[in-house]
Amino acid sequence: MINLKDLEYKELEEFLLAMGEKKFRAAQIFKWLHLGVTSFDEMTDISKTLREKLREVSFISTLEIEEKYVSSIDGTVKYLFRLPDGNCIESVVMRYHHGLTICISSQIGCRMGCRFCASTIGGLYRSLTAGEILDQVIFAEKDINERISNIVLMGIGEPLDNYDNVVKFLHNINNEKGKNIGYRHITLSTCGIVPGIYALAEEDLPITLTISLHAPNDEIRNRIMPVSHKYSIDELIKACSVYAERTKRRISFEYSLIRGVNDSLENADELAALIKPLHAHVNLIPVNKVEERDFRKGSKAEIEAFQNRLVRRGVNATVRRELGSDIAASCGQLRKRAAGIEDKGK
Repeated sequence: MINLKDLEYKELEEFLLAMGEKKFRAAQIFKWLHLGVTSFDEMTDISKTLREKLREVSFISTLEIEEKYVSSIDGTVKYLFRLPDGNCIESVVMRYHHGLTICISSQIGCRMGCRFCASTIGGLYRSLTAGEILDQVIFAEKDINERISNIVLMGIGEPLDNYDNVVKFLHNINNEKGKNIGYRHITLSTCGIVPGIYALAEEDLPITLTISLHAPNDEIRNRIMPVSHKYSIDELIKACSVYAERTKRRISFEYSLIRGVNDSLENADELAALIKPLHAHVNLIPVNKVEERDFRKGSKAEIEAFQNRLVRRGVNATVRRELGSDIAASCGQLRKRAAGIEDKGK
């Protein structure tokens, strides 16, 4: 049985042709899938005979809202979605002046092992399919009854560790016959899977690439991000340079400020020297508290001092505005609790 949302548009056409149907039916079915129908009977402009044929060989994936929290401060909505196989993932809808942005997951769990992240506790269970990634956008939109205009692949999981499904999702979400969300309204965040960055550069997708850097040198990064043992910062920065040149898109860097680990002024100087040649933007993030970890964020004055040091060194740097602070909107905590996951690697 095939989940129709896992098929790209051309694949859907081929699927229907193999069934003896006209390929124009793909446009009708694709539209219904992106509108969020949950049964073939809702596809009212295709024949009952075709609906029965589809039911025999395919299905329409769904998500259930297991938990939902709405911030009384800024309207941020956090979802714990349950998949049909019983696993849970998290998504967050944030309100900005330019519209609604959804932060979505690409995997169930994560095997990257970043020490400051709750999503990786318990490791990776499995990757999401293209349709399961898409469903987060579809069912969040249905729930809030508003159009989502921007997407951030920055939830649970490492998108470039699920490369093929993520790229297929990007094609589908951009398709004018579906949600038609422009590539320039999509951001993909990676902890630094260097081969994936090179591959993504060749896809010719003008999305924004964000690098979860979190350290100015290999010594610190090796301690908090195991991926750095495989791909050094020099290798990562080289891949970023190639990506920026190939796509003509400015890269941004995420940098979680952890008190006493990576937040000294000397660290700021190292960071500035490292990324200034890329003309990149740095998004500073006061580290989120994770119960199983002892990392803490610095004071407001310390955070501002780090930011000001970067700016004086010619680097564009901002401090991420906390959204949904009253509902713990950072990823990983809800799934961990729902699944009863313990941190065996503490």
